[in-house]
Amino acid sequence: MPSSWDVVVVGAGIVGSAVGWELARRGARTAILDARGPGGGTTQASAGVLAPYIEAPGGGPLHDLTVRSLALFDTFIDNLRRETSVPLEYRRCGTLEIASDKIAMERLTALGTWARAAGVEAQWMDARDMAAAEPALAPAVGCLLVPAHGYVAVPQLIASLTDAATRRGATIAIERVDRVETNDDGVVVTTSSGTRRAPVVVIAAGSWSSRVRATRLGTVIGASPPVKPIRGQLVRLRWNGPALSRVLWSERCYVVPWTDGTVLVGATVEDVGFDERSTAAGVRDLLDAACELLPCARGATFLDARAGLRPATPDGLPIIGRRAETPSIVYATGHYRNGILLSPLTAQLVADLVLDHRTDHAMAVTSPSRF
Repeated sequence: MPSSWDVVVVGAGIVGSAVGWELARRGARTAILDARGPGGGTTQASAGVLAPYIEAPGGGPLHDLTVRSLALFDTFIDNLRRETSVPLEYRRCGTLEIASDKIAMERLTALGTWARAAGVEAQWMDARDMAAAEPALAPAVGCLLVPAHGYVAVPQLIASLTDAATRRGATIAIERVDRVETNDDGVVVTTSSGTRRAPVVVIAAGSWSSRVRATRLGTVIGASPPVKPIRGQLVRLRWNGPALSRVLWSERCYVVPWTDGTVLVGATVEDVGFDERSTAAGVRDLLDAACELLPCARGATFLDARAGLRPATPDGLPIIGRRAETPSIVYATGHYRNGILLSPLTAQLVADLVLDHRTDHAMAVTSPSRF
């Protein structure tokens, strides 16, 4: 593996892989480094839900970022499919967010009114219409349908990004990054296998980004990004009940139906540090929630459980950009629950910054200098 690159990307999860591919397709000699390999960390426990009007409803900076990124997804997927033959399941099948009581109904009907005023199709469905749309659902007050939402199969997405980046000349290496040393010429990245040099390094290591410290002449410079791991568990089931046609979302869980007859049920939210275990309590809670939402889930076959550490920030916004004191280091981390959804936009923002020296207006809210 050569020692000199245009850009070194630390992290090969969904964000690092998307950034690496975008840099490579724009002509940059790119190395992507990760101790676990592509998608081996938090990404493997992602359900791939694309739902900004659920994850970030009602406006605000995160809503703006997620809506903007969702608008990029069709082109993002089309470009990947043109560059690789890896099968890639991507469906804008819509979401149904379920209201279990009158309070939830009032919230969702108000959200639907707000969304329609913003030009987004959103339809309130009463209990009868909901039952007709998804017969497997337990009785409820009703639901909000947002047809523009959907999901992408994350393992296939990572495989596609890896293949496409490699075809564009990027090198992906399973290496642990030990140190990032800045100097007048750029950055020296010391890994478990040697050193890699580049004018710019992109730190996209998710919850581990805070552990990648920048030094100069052996002295730590700048503060680490304030990224905190929050564990999310999900379970995978073989579905035996009536077919599910949309992503379903309740107060206790979400359910993502894949075309192969499996469903993903997620996700817990647990502040447990760097503990990546799937637990009996987490699996039990998810299965109970799934059976409450879909009574016939009791007959589903349990396949496996997964856990990942989502990178959360104090203000709930991702960290994308560079600090003045370390201009050769660009951060792309802190995406919390929205790493998959925000990956096309993050890749675009980082590539524009690194290769075209163009700072997008979105970086006013994502800059690491805000902390």
